Amino acid sequence: MKVSIKSHWSDTHVATTSRSTQRQLTLDVSALADAQDQSFPLNLCLIIDCSGSMKNEPLDTVKKAAIAIIEKLSPSDRISIISFNHKAQVIVANQVVGDIAQVKQRVNSLQAEGGTAIDEGLKLGIKEIAIGKRNAVSHIFLLTDGENEHGDNHRCLKLAKLASEFKITVNTLGFGEHWNQDVLEPIADSAAGALVYIENPERVLSEFEQLFTRLQSVGLTDARLMIELEPGTRLAELKPIAQVAPETIELPVKVEGAFFMVRLGDIMIDLPRTILVNLYISQLPLGKHQVLTAKISYDAPALGKENLSTPKVPITIEALELYRPEADPAVQKSVLTLAKYRQTQIAESKLKEGDASGAATMLQTAAKTALQLGDEAGATVLQQSATKLQEGTQLSEVERKKTRLASKTILKV
Repeated sequence: MKVSIKSHWSDTHVATTSRSTQRQLTLDVSALADAQDQSFPLNLCLIIDCSGSMKNEPLDTVKKAAIAIIEKLSPSDRISIISFNHKAQVIVANQVVGDIAQVKQRVNSLQAEGGTAIDEGLKLGIKEIAIGKRNAVSHIFLLTDGENEHGDNHRCLKLAKLASEFKITVNTLGFGEHWNQDVLEPIADSAAGALVYIENPERVLSEFEQLFTRLQSVGLTDARLMIELEPGTRLAELKPIAQVAPETIELPVKVEGAFFMVRLGDIMIDLPRTILVNLYISQLPLGKHQVLTAKISYDAPALGKENLSTPKVPITIEALELYRPEADPAVQKSVLTLAKYRQTQIAESKLKEGDASGAATMLQTAAKTALQLGDEAGATVLQQSATKLQEGTQLSEVERKKTRLASKTILKV
């Protein structure tokens, strides 16, 4: 298994007369499989909300979806299952998939009652999945339908960061109308996972299966992008690096020696992670110049090896006396993708401040940005939310969640 890094500039040229030039750089990072590559085990933990609000159809459909996923696991994979309400318990201890009938029986024994403490479920889930994480791809599916009324939201975020440090990916699935997106999204972002909105019970199985398919396409784990800048090149000061595909995530930057580092998490074979970097390049003389290098450090579970690294990839740009722009449409699309996300974030901030008019204006801007991207479904959701606010109507919980997801992904029609 190898790593592919493809770089693209927003414009491959700068003018020799410009004292400082802003440029955006995208890095498409994916795994390349070799014919001799060995498979590696999955280590899956399901953390399931069993509070009283999940009673009857919601929990019944989640049970069916959980069993459907368990049946797809290979004999060498590992499974653990945690249930939680206001407290958490281990339903299936971390184990190699063996007696499927017994696992199914334990899933079917789940009952809905009590309140909701997400951090209790997440804490126990991390402890259980850590048992089987060696030389495996470790993912948590955390599903909840409610507010964390018996838990601590700050503790949830600390646990998500802990999971990330332990090389465990946390995917969050919000079920129904009343889960808190301001908790589930940061959990997923911090632990390099996906945020999924399950609007109704009929969507549970398909969303579980889509996440599982993504998990199966993982080639390498715990990937980190390392960028080394040449003298005269600097990162933008505010939020200089973000992921824009497969979903939009602001990536916190850490300094490690001469490198700026961001954590990417799992690298997939058929689903590149597109990273957008915002840079400033000082005045350059005529010709091509190396302005930075990039490399990926990663783990290869199939080989049982950690802290591997690609060679440094040199990235150059050309300075011209007679400047002529050469814009890259793909990079422009990435810039617009991030703009749509940030415009929606500003709208949400204005709404929290009581500025519905300002929020509506920003959502309209985000809708226009979505149209420029060709994201018609996202544009429709964003414009509908803007229109409701202009009419003096508050957004429902469902509309808020759809708006957030429209900002973060390209919606499926």
